[in-house]
Amino acid sequence: MSEKTVSEKTQRAKSVVEEAFGNERKFHQLIDALSGPSRRDRQNAAAALAFFSKDHPELMASHAEAVVDALNRPEARTRWECLDILTLLVDCVPLACDEAVPGAETALFDEGSGPLRLAALRFLCKLGSTTEARSERVWPLVDEAIQCFHGDLEFSDMLSAVTDFSTGALSPRVKKELAARMSFDASNSKGSLKRRAQQILDNVGGA
Repeated sequence: MSEKTVSEKTQRAKSVVEEAFGNERKFHQLIDALSGPSRRDRQNAAAALAFFSKDHPELMASHAEAVVDALNRPEARTRWECLDILTLLVDCVPLACDEAVPGAETALFDEGSGPLRLAALRFLCKLGSTTEARSERVWPLVDEAIQCFHGDLEFSDMLSAVTDFSTGALSPRVKKELAARMSFDASNSKGSLKRRAQQILDNVGGA
């Protein structure tokens, strides 16, 4: 996808949000479109709401259930935009975001979309960093992703999410297992991968 195409889509999403901001009817139309019959409308609504959520996550909090439900849509873009929204909502409504874990798991192992897998891991890492119990819940998925996607195009960005995860409220077991998972790369890799792996080890108290 060209930079021009990305810019055009971003501008379109921004225009839709500006039109809906302060207009309750139009805003609810965007929310309703997430579960509508049109793939294009679902994608456009999700993109606009993701753009909106960057500045106003608190105003999306009461619509978390609709965003979680949208993880059941078939197209990748609707799902990754909604995962981006939910990542922003973790601090506002973590209990509602708990309901998104099954949908995020499905997205994490979607073989057809790297951006979708990345969005899923970012969400899981953000949610899992909030409490020890949540870290225990998401860790098997994060651990599997580290193994499955090592070397993939998105792996560097995935590792950024894991680094943020490593600074969170992880359980002692998760810290220990994360350190064990990253120890090989910390010792044997080169460049940014080695540095990031070592940073994760430092964050969790690994040797």
